[in-house]
This record gives sequence, structure tokens and C-alpha cells, in this order.
Amino acid sequence: MPQGNPGKNDFSKGAVWKNIMSLAVPLTVAQLVQLCYNIVDRIYIGHLPGASSLALTGLGLTFPIITIITAFTNLFGAGGAPLCSIARGEGDEEKAQKIMGNSFFMLVVTGAVLTVLCLAFQKPILYLFGASDETYPYASAYLTVYLLGTVFVMVGIGMNNFINAQGFGRTGMITVLVGAVINIILDPVFIFLFDMGVQGAALATIISQFISALWVLRFLTGKKALFTLKFSAMKPDWRLIGRITGLGLSGFTMSVTNGLTQIACNRMLGLYGGDSYIAIMTVLNSIREIFMLPLHGVTNGSQPVLGFNYGAKEYGRVRQGVRFTTTLTFLYTVLAWVIIMLTPGVFIRMFSSDLSILDEGIRVLKIYFFGFFMMAFQISGQAVFVGLGKSKQAVFFSLFRKVFIVVALTLILPGLWGLGVDGVFLAEPISNFVGGLACFLAMYFTVYRRMKEEEKAHLEQQAAAE
Repeated sequence: MPQGNPGKNDFSKGAVWKNIMSLAVPLTVAQLVQLCYNIVDRIYIGHLPGASSLALTGLGLTFPIITIITAFTNLFGAGGAPLCSIARGEGDEEKAQKIMGNSFFMLVVTGAVLTVLCLAFQKPILYLFGASDETYPYASAYLTVYLLGTVFVMVGIGMNNFINAQGFGRTGMITVLVGAVINIILDPVFIFLFDMGVQGAALATIISQFISALWVLRFLTGKKALFTLKFSAMKPDWRLIGRITGLGLSGFTMSVTNGLTQIACNRMLGLYGGDSYIAIMTVLNSIREIFMLPLHGVTNGSQPVLGFNYGAKEYGRVRQGVRFTTTLTFLYTVLAWVIIMLTPGVFIRMFSSDLSILDEGIRVLKIYFFGFFMMAFQISGQAVFVGLGKSKQAVFFSLFRKVFIVVALTLILPGLWGLGVDGVFLAEPISNFVGGLACFLAMYFTVYRRMKEEEKAHLEQQAAAE
């Protein structure tokens, strides 16, 4: 039988916004630290003496492959965790435990397969993604080492979702904090002291992820967890794995389409501008990741609360959670947009000491981040779909924004009206406006408004039963 107290971390009690923030704050801190795994690498590599621009470009070329690994992590980690929350809300702790076990099984198996395939085909893949003879050695050196830690990365990040799903946001924060602190310490040691360059950055990352994975497994097999990770629960239940995969398709699709976007951007930037523009896009993506962190923290914190209350048929509380999440993310993105536009040079200099990147980087940054506040509608709408287990809608709007808008415009705009590289950077703000509004309005009319009717019907059933 599952261990722990089933009544603990009951999200149907107390103020909804407090429940969300109790998870969102530690999750935001955790993700801020999580970002250090990659950002610290980019900061150090961007300041390597003599070849910082080529090294930064090489690192940027590995992003699509790393993003694909993240996609599979989301498929089973972020796919299983909301189902866990819903099962908890329904009071079915045994089902929640089985969901967690099957998610772990798929993370390990998929991680091993990805390691073999990516190592075997990395050279043609990197050239396909836009590598040149000058940048390939840097990309290959980083990726070869990074891929050896694929299973650690997937287990550490993927299974941490289940710590958060059980309501232990602070423990989830510590998971990431432990690994990131180790990464920050090891990066300069391996990169500069041992003169390992980009390979040192990758080695520091996988060592830190290995330790994070150990921490996660220690907690999920210990006495503090509400339900623990057991071998008996890892036996594949393909029907259950199908449900996990179905819900995880949203996060998977978002990551894969991010990868497709990166590939399209690298190819078009290389064609119209050269390697230096790929380096600039690497910097802009890094800045975007920094400012997206609180958004992910709030929405990931809201999903267990929304899912739990939805499973418990507390529809009024779900609607409160949707309103709070949307308002908070919108106010934040407006503030973030103002900061980025007022101080672009500060963020560019964080990642590169190459003066040739600075001036052009500031110019295209203002294009790329225009209307950043519209991301609040995309991400809050997406969070509601995922949190309530509505996988089809979540997948559709992931595809709509990235594939049908960003990738399409990235390939088309550079050849129109002499836009060139500016067309690549314009694709992002256009997608924020069109995709964000479409996702949020669909969520509002198909979920939020209908939930009021479901709440009324549920109350009538309760009254009749009494």
C-alpha cells in the first residue's frame, strides 16, 4: 500500500492562490537554479579567450538535440505528474503510485535509447542543424560528453515533477539547488583550470545532474513521500503509459517544436547572416529563458492545484486558480518586457564579450522581444489544458504557435521585402500575439466558462443526494 498520509497537501483546502504560490515560489527558485546548468555554461563559454563567438555558436547548435531530450523528459515526467495530482484528488493513491512507477520506467528506457542514437548520428545531425567546419568541433565536443548523462538528466528533471505533484515544492527546489550549486562550482574548474573548454562545461553539467537524480530517487523511495517509487509499480501498464503519453504530448510537442524552431532559425541565420547571428540567437534564447522562469514557476505551481481540485470536483476553486494564474503572469510579463527594452546591453554583455555581437545583438533583441507580454496568455492557457488533463487541446496549441506560426514565418519572412535576418527575429513576436490570443480564448470558452455549468450541476447532484 502507498505510504504517507493521503490527507496531507490537500489542495481543496485553504486559499487557492496560497496553494498555488506555496508551490510556485519554490518551483521558480528551483527553475532559476535549474537554468544555471545551461546559462553558466554559456556565460563561461561566451568569454573564452580567442574563440568565444565560435564556441558560443557551437553550443547553440547543440540546443535542438538537448531540447529533444527535454521533450522526452516532458513526455513522461510532465505527462505523468498531472495524472498523479488528479488521482490524488480522487483519493486513489495506489493509482498515483502506479503512474509514477510507469513514468520512471519510460524515462530510463527512453534515455538509454536516445543516448545510443544521438551518439551514433551526431555528426550528420549537427551539420543538418547548421554547423560549419569551424563550429562543428565545438558542438561535437560539448554534445559527446553531455549525451553520456542523458539518463541522469531525464530522471532528475522528469521525476522531480512527482515530488512537486505530491505537494513538496521545497524538496523539489532543493533537488535542483543541489545540482546547480555543484555545476556552478565545477564549471570554472573544468573549463579554465583543467583547460577542458566546452567539454569541461558538459562534464560539469552531467555530474551535477547525476547528483540531482540521486537526490530525487532518495526522496521518492524514502519515508517522507506520500507514495513511494517501487519496482512493483514500474511494471509496464501500456494503457496507463498511453494516458501518460497523451497528456505529456503537450510538453513534448512544445519542446520538439522549440527544437524545430531552433533548427529553422540556425539554418536561416546561417544562410542570411552567418555564424555570428547563430551566436546572437544563442544569447537571445538565453535571455528569454531567464525571463520565462517565473512564468514556468507559476504555471507549474498551478497545475497540481488545478488538477487536484478538478479531480475533487471543486470547479469554483479551479476557476479561481485560472484567474489568479492569468493575472499574475500578465503583470509579470509586462514588467519583464519593460526591463528588457530599457537595458538590452546589460543582458547581451552577460553572455558575450565579443563587441561585434553587442551592437547588432541589441538591435535584433528589440525586434525579438517586442510584445513579450503576450506570452502570458499562451502559457496560462496551456497550463490550464495540461493541469486538467485536456491533452488534445494542449497539443494543438503547442503545434499551432511553434510549427504553423514560428517555423513557417522563420522560413518565409527572410525572403520577403528584403527582411533577411530580421525576418527570423520577427517570427517570435508575431507568434506571441497570434498564438497567445488563440490559446487563451479557446481555453476561456471551452473550459473556463463551461466549468461554471459543471459546478452548478455538481451542486445540484449533491443537493439531490442529501
